[in-house]
Amino acid sequence: MKKRAIWLMLVVVLVAGMLAGCAKAAEGSTIIVGGKDFAETDILGYMLTILIESFTDLRAEFKGEMASNVLFAAMQSRNVDVCVDYSGTVYAHYLAYSEMKSAEEIYDIAVKELKEKFNLRMLAPLGFNNTYCLAVRPDTAEKYNLKTYSDLAKVSENLILGCDLETLARHDGVPSLKITYNMTFKDELGIDGILRFIALDNDETQITMAYSTEGMLVEFGLVVLEDDKSYFPPYDAAIIIQETTAQKYPQLLDVFGKLDYAIDEAAMSELNYKVEVLKEDPKEVAEWFLRTKGILR
Repeated sequence: MKKRAIWLMLVVVLVAGMLAGCAKAAEGSTIIVGGKDFAETDILGYMLTILIESFTDLRAEFKGEMASNVLFAAMQSRNVDVCVDYSGTVYAHYLAYSEMKSAEEIYDIAVKELKEKFNLRMLAPLGFNNTYCLAVRPDTAEKYNLKTYSDLAKVSENLILGCDLETLARHDGVPSLKITYNMTFKDELGIDGILRFIALDNDETQITMAYSTEGMLVEFGLVVLEDDKSYFPPYDAAIIIQETTAQKYPQLLDVFGKLDYAIDEAAMSELNYKVEVLKEDPKEVAEWFLRTKGILR
């Protein structure tokens, strides 16, 4: 009788284990996190994968190195479940608006039209605005007395611009910038990544377009000029998730909510500096930040 009772207990334990395993497998779908082709979105993308795997039973896979158009197409085709993008990119690039509005209006339009047109849900801002900026070496700023984009426009025909290939072509990038400020550069070179700053440092270019939270701005001691006509819209970072993914895995919304307004410009610049300049691993930097903030224990 004892043997039978022990055998029954073993069966119960084994069945319970199998059911638990099935439940894990059922919940164990992989969430694809997308990222763009610069360090900031690597860091933020890894934050999302770490949060997913730390607070849910889901697996997560990060796929980076995508241009904006490629990432947005991947979101539309459901090849990517979630990513971090920017309100200004959605407003000016994906939705092709050009009228300047406040940060709140741009964010609200992005939220509304992403849902209506693409069935994508834009969550709360992460807390920082990473807009585009034009930067020069201090000696260039002093030589031409450059403080604003309007100052630059007066002497732009003498200077070479170094800019990533995507922004050179985007209608909300260099082409419309030149029209707004009546700029005509001596030349425009498509240069990606850190090479933009090396070219500037070597005087192969005299101007670069950068992101305002890039660590390289500090590393190279550059002067950031004032966008005195407010050409560039606010680029508030926020998580965008497939509506179908959000409905299937509602726990993700609570998990991602841990990043609501959690990262300001100074913090993001520090994280970028660690990866871009100090060459630290972006996943380790992401985890360090989450632990520093008390989000991970």
